[in-house]
Amino acid sequence: MIIRGSYFPFDVSLSILQWTTDRAQNLLPTSLYDWCLGLFFSCKRAVEVLIVGGFIFLWIISPVVVCWLPLALWLTPLWWIVPLYAAWMYWDWDTAKKGGRPIGICRENVVWNLFADYFPLKLVKTAELDPERNYIVGSHPHGVLSIGACATFLTESTGFSKLFPGVTANILTLNGQFWFPLRREFGFMIGGAESSRASLKWTLRNPGKGRAIGIVFGGLNESLMARPGRHDLKLLNRRGFCRFALQFGADLVPLYHFGENELFDQAVGNDEQGVKTMQARIRNIIGFCPPLPLGRSLLNLPWGGILPYRKPVTSVMGAPIRVDRVENPTDLEVDLLHQKYCDALVDLFEKHKSLYNVPEDQHINFY
Repeated sequence: MIIRGSYFPFDVSLSILQWTTDRAQNLLPTSLYDWCLGLFFSCKRAVEVLIVGGFIFLWIISPVVVCWLPLALWLTPLWWIVPLYAAWMYWDWDTAKKGGRPIGICRENVVWNLFADYFPLKLVKTAELDPERNYIVGSHPHGVLSIGACATFLTESTGFSKLFPGVTANILTLNGQFWFPLRREFGFMIGGAESSRASLKWTLRNPGKGRAIGIVFGGLNESLMARPGRHDLKLLNRRGFCRFALQFGADLVPLYHFGENELFDQAVGNDEQGVKTMQARIRNIIGFCPPLPLGRSLLNLPWGGILPYRKPVTSVMGAPIRVDRVENPTDLEVDLLHQKYCDALVDLFEKHKSLYNVPEDQHINFY
């Protein structure tokens, strides 16, 4: 029995438990050992559910909670924390444009490993990434919550640094994710940064080489298109990443998360024009607006909830497309690189889809 982990306090406890369990196999009767092992895995699955529930709370529910927190503190003897933290946020605002503040222990620990085991999540390498180059990695599809992208670029649960030694991964996401007190700090600690021109320029220049920058090109529009059994990508009018790749000489890498769209159903209302208009207004006000996901409940009740289904997600990293630096690329050069990237993405999808239970008649649809 193998439990992945790192030098995190919980890992020590699990290592001791693993050692005890392995030796108990030689000491206990088979029936008793099987009962103990079953109990252990039942407890492990319960912990996985709680961790994934915490992830959902952090990214969907906590923004509402932390918006009320300053007001609640202002009415207590701890009121001084509010202006102090506001001053900190003002002083620290540009961190979102400078790659965040990634901390190793926050990216690699047994909590993220258990998070990955819930689905499970897996990263597959099809080609090497030269640590002497920089890369812009297109993450497809967005899905409802970009679970595959988060695991790949913000954690070591799928082993990115072991598969691509010498390459540092991070992800650019919506600016509004870093407007909320406290939650912004967690986003920085796992390597998140805002998706903007200034942020992308800074990340490509620092440390200068060996950087893999994950970007979910489809954004919110693509998340609203996410449906089980569909592979709809919002990419036809997204060409800015190709211009940046040419200007900085950063190679482009296609990445497809097989199973991402299977993690949630979406409310039918997401297809209605009135709901789309409301979501667009919310996005314009706070910087983002989540779709209306339908998944499993925390207690696995029949009427469902907002937890993702336990379905595997396999992230397949394609071969890099070599991009030579062009200081002032023309529209034609951008269009040619964009077409080359789309062709490589389709080729990656078609070559691997049969391995991950995608029917032969399903294909990528560009919008």
